[in-house]
Amino acid sequence: MPSSSLFFSENLQSDLIFLLSGYAPSQVFVLCDTTTAALCLPVVKDFKCLEQACFLTIPAGDLHKDVTSLTTVWEGLSRQGGTRKSVLINLGGGMVTDLGGFAAASFKRGIDVINLPTSILGAVDASVGGKTGINFNGLKNEIGAFHLPKAVVFYAPFFRTLDKKNVLSGFAEMLKHGLLSDSVYLAQLLSLDLSQPGNAAFMDAVRRSVGIKVDITTKDPTEKSLRKALNLGHTTAHAFESLSHHRGEPVLHGYAVAWGLICELYLSAKKLGFPSQTLQQVIRFVKKAYGIFHITCDDYAYLIETMTHDKKNENATINFTLLEAVGDIRLDQTADKALIEEMFDFYRDAMGI
Repeated sequence: MPSSSLFFSENLQSDLIFLLSGYAPSQVFVLCDTTTAALCLPVVKDFKCLEQACFLTIPAGDLHKDVTSLTTVWEGLSRQGGTRKSVLINLGGGMVTDLGGFAAASFKRGIDVINLPTSILGAVDASVGGKTGINFNGLKNEIGAFHLPKAVVFYAPFFRTLDKKNVLSGFAEMLKHGLLSDSVYLAQLLSLDLSQPGNAAFMDAVRRSVGIKVDITTKDPTEKSLRKALNLGHTTAHAFESLSHHRGEPVLHGYAVAWGLICELYLSAKKLGFPSQTLQQVIRFVKKAYGIFHITCDDYAYLIETMTHDKKNENATINFTLLEAVGDIRLDQTADKALIEEMFDFYRDAMGI
């Protein structure tokens, strides 16, 4: 299975010149959202290799990861003469790489993509592995396709523009990778200085997390088996996200993942004997770093109903990725309604709700 080229860039202009050498200058498109257009686009806009590029902008935020923004990108590609030989550079976080990747996968039945993630979340999660998509009908990533980028370029100065919340949002996916990997890496992550994104230690951890995801997705590109491991924490997280949007108070994806990890590590302990000491360590870290997502018993029915729509499910059974221990992955684990409600009870007790 082909894989994407990965560049941990020291000279962004030189790397882009190399990557774009096979494309006509007029067939280069750059997609940003309004945030990255202001903070990150100025870094690259005057590069010689982009002097004839067409720049497209969509509204920022997961609420705009929708058909309307997708249509904006399609219209821009079409209006500016995009062809099957075009390339789309996605300059942004996970929302931009997800939506831009799907726009590229579907325009002219597929054009090339280069992802240039500007957030930690985009770097370690959305930009690699080839999953693309948009939200639809209130559900996360309901419409999409697998479309591997030709290259992913990681550039540390972009990460230094992030506020604390967005650093933490990306770090939750790294925490997940630590749990999937080994206790040594997990301990390194829990002791990492999160106030210095982009420094050498942080970028080493980013590189390690990207490597974990690339290794898994290369072995299982279309989520038939091993790739399901990357869903640890996400069955619950997506339900939390949907509830937050339903309330009109959307939470960042990584925050939902952090809270979802607590829930699904509890299921891991209950069903598989995952060590309670590690569970408590993660709870302490998440509660301190991410705060609390408030739920009540009245929310359980909505959350469980949302979880039934998860793409990992089969025959109306809610599936989870769980752990017997750090790095000891168990796929296709199930839980009935009573156990899921018990999981939410545990989460509320752990969070002090």
